Amino acid sequence: MPIQTRMRTVQSGEVSLAVAEAGDPTRPTLVMIHGYPDTKEVWGPVVAQLADAFHVAVYDVRGAGRSSAPGPAAAYDIARLADDFAAVREAVSPGRPVHLVGHDWGGIQGWEFVTAPRFTGAIASFTSIAGPALGHAVSATRAAVRARQVGRALGRARRSWYIVPLCLPGGPGLVWRGLLGPARWRRLLELDGVPTDAAYPGPTLCADGLNGAKLYRQNIPRRVMGRRALLAPHAPVQLIVPAGDRFISPSYYEAAERVAPDLRRRTIPGSHWAIRTQPAQVAGWIAAFAREAGG
Repeated sequence: MPIQTRMRTVQSGEVSLAVAEAGDPTRPTLVMIHGYPDTKEVWGPVVAQLADAFHVAVYDVRGAGRSSAPGPAAAYDIARLADDFAAVREAVSPGRPVHLVGHDWGGIQGWEFVTAPRFTGAIASFTSIAGPALGHAVSATRAAVRARQVGRALGRARRSWYIVPLCLPGGPGLVWRGLLGPARWRRLLELDGVPTDAAYPGPTLCADGLNGAKLYRQNIPRRVMGRRALLAPHAPVQLIVPAGDRFISPSYYEAAERVAPDLRRRTIPGSHWAIRTQPAQVAGWIAAFAREAGG
C-alpha cells in the first residue's frame, strides 16, 4: 500500500490472518473485507483516502494473500468466516463497534454478519460495494423464474457463468491453471479500466483463486437448494452499486430494499472494481455514511 501501515497477525482458531492497519487507533475504526480473487491490497487506494480521518484495518481472508489456507471446503463456511471477522474486530477495536466495509465476497460476508444476532452492537454501519447478500440474489432469481421472466433469469446467469466451474470438481484448476493466470488476469483488469501495480494483483493470485473457490463450493449450493427467511440488518446499510458491473446483476440488490427500508443505495459509473477505479468517490461515501451512523 502507498501509505504507512502496521502489520499484525490475528489468530482465529487454527487460522492465522494477516492484518494491516493505518491511521490513529483512537479514531473510529473501519474494517474492510476484500472479495474474490483479491487480497487486502485491493483496498490500497481507498485506505489512502481514509487513513487521515479513521483507523482502518484490512485483512487477507482465509485462503488469500498472507493468511493461512485451510484445506477442506468446510473450513470456508460462512460461520468460519464470521469467526475470523470476530477475531479481527476484537483485535483492532477491542470493546468498540466498527464500521464494516465489504467488496464482492467481502460484501457477501458483511451481509451475513450484519444480520447475525452475534454481531448486534459490534457493527456500527455496513457499506457493501458490488456485494449483494447471497439470500437476496437467490430470492431475485427464484422470483424471476416464478414470474416466467426467462430473459431476465438468463441475463443473470450469463453474468454469473463463472460460478459453475468454480463449484465443480476440477473446475477451479481448469480456470486458474488453464484459462487464466497472473498475466491474463492482469490484462483482464486493465481492459476493464482497473489500475494495477506491483502490489495488486499479488503474486499469490493463482493460489488465492484455487483456495477461494471453496467459498463458492461450500456456501452457494446450500443457499440455492435451501430456503431461508431474509433477515433484517441490525445496523445501517449502504449499497454502492457499479453501473458497469459485468459480474453481478443490479436486480440482485432489490430484496435489500425490502428487508432494510432505510437502506441507502448509491450507483457509481464504472466496473466491478470501483474501489480501484474511483477510490476518492467510494471513500467519500464510506466516510460520510460512517460519520452519520456514529459509533
